[in-house]
Amino acid sequence: MTRSTLPYLLALAALLPLASHAELKLPAIIGDNMVLQQKQTNPLWGWDTPGTKVSVTFGTQEKSGVADDKGKWKVKLDPVPANAVPATISIKGSTARELKNVLVGEVWLCSGQSNMGFNLSQALDADLEIATANYPLIRLISVPQVGTQVIQDDFVGQWEACSPATAGSFTAVGFFYGRILHQMLGVPVGLIDNAWGGSSAEAWVRRDLLEKDARFKSMIESWKAKEASYDFVKVKADYAKALEKRKALVDAARKAKQPAPTFNPGRAPRDEMIGQHRPGNLYAGVLHPTIGYGIKGVIWYQGESNAGNAKEYRDLFPMMIQHWRDEWQQGDFPFYWVQLADYQAEKPEPGDSSWAELREAQTHTQSVLKNAGQCVITDLGESNDIHPRNKRDVAERLVRWALVKDYGMKLPYRSPEYKSMAVTGNKATVTIDTFGSNLRAVDVKELRGFAICGEDKKWVWADAVITGKDSIEVSAKSVAKPVAVRYAWADNPVCNISSADGLPLTSFRSDAPDEVPAKK
Repeated sequence: MTRSTLPYLLALAALLPLASHAELKLPAIIGDNMVLQQKQTNPLWGWDTPGTKVSVTFGTQEKSGVADDKGKWKVKLDPVPANAVPATISIKGSTARELKNVLVGEVWLCSGQSNMGFNLSQALDADLEIATANYPLIRLISVPQVGTQVIQDDFVGQWEACSPATAGSFTAVGFFYGRILHQMLGVPVGLIDNAWGGSSAEAWVRRDLLEKDARFKSMIESWKAKEASYDFVKVKADYAKALEKRKALVDAARKAKQPAPTFNPGRAPRDEMIGQHRPGNLYAGVLHPTIGYGIKGVIWYQGESNAGNAKEYRDLFPMMIQHWRDEWQQGDFPFYWVQLADYQAEKPEPGDSSWAELREAQTHTQSVLKNAGQCVITDLGESNDIHPRNKRDVAERLVRWALVKDYGMKLPYRSPEYKSMAVTGNKATVTIDTFGSNLRAVDVKELRGFAICGEDKKWVWADAVITGKDSIEVSAKSVAKPVAVRYAWADNPVCNISSADGLPLTSFRSDAPDEVPAKK
């Protein structure tokens, strides 16, 4: 069964623990082959007949809890160090269960939309990567795609050892990320994949929180209006009529020996009420069943679906991260994300860019939250494919954050970022925070990707030269008095500056978002 198969059946299965407590039941996230997070408390929970005492034995630990009036029980295991020797957890209530082949190591949640869900079988060198994916100490579990407003407590799935048989259908970014952690730390790694292609950030947030927040009033009102009038039966009927129209046009063209009609009804519609955009849908159906399981942190690759409203995302994204942390009750656990890649046609002139604005919102999130960081990949995208296949380099840049910030290694990990700008005459000097590295041009000596404007607010391409370890001088013959500079400010920027360590300079604009709007 695929992750997207029979969503209604999966949703029903998720509700079963609440419907019957005739015997001890565990959620899918707690089972054979799982990995417990080392060196921190690990909650375990399940369901049984209300009032039943449930005992849990793990090594020398013995913990117990009592099923509440809804049948749910919960215990917390004491912190233990990493352990690659398979262990057994015994659980006894109305009935007994033994969880076998349990390891202790590092657990990461892999979430977002399709570029996180993009599986290993589609990535570059997939044949070699899958054939060599024999890592029994890496464990994988995937959460099915269930979009609903009804809170789910469980899902259909199971932990499995990473092998050539299981790796191909798993998230490529997650696989590469986990493999590097395993190889460098020498401990077991557990990876939870709950990504959903095309998902919007608001779908990953609890609905009532969005409704109470004035910043998202417009979003919620728009959805309430849609919910009040949405008729999926009519939507399907209209699509069927469009298909009939297409067929009639094609038949007529063939009879007349004319070119095929350009009319295209598009792909079959999906029910938006159970989809991946509706606020709260993925929090309830996909995220909630995993909340509370002991994790080290989260890696995230999403933003494409919100690129049309970067201003809202600037508030929504950090709010979502904090919301997840609040729900998990593990403090400010690490949250690292992939910034949007370069995509779509290259533009001949500088100007506005919805994707650049979304990248800016992602960069901003680093400054408002602890233990948060991004990897920049404006050099790894594909102009004609929103799903670039090079996921290995993406994961390698992403994992540097964890290796340095969470595991104490000394490595380059953060892309250079804009710091300040000063103007002298017709030249603007941009200071860059290089985080201990130097700046360099890649591929060609000329610096590419800079635009500059004067008081007329007309953007033109600029000449630039690296003038120091962390400074770049920018100018243009047609701009006598610069007021702002931008770099890599495009959906698909042509840019070539990185740190000496190979991490791309983060796109930026020195002007405030509403200060110097680009002229079209």
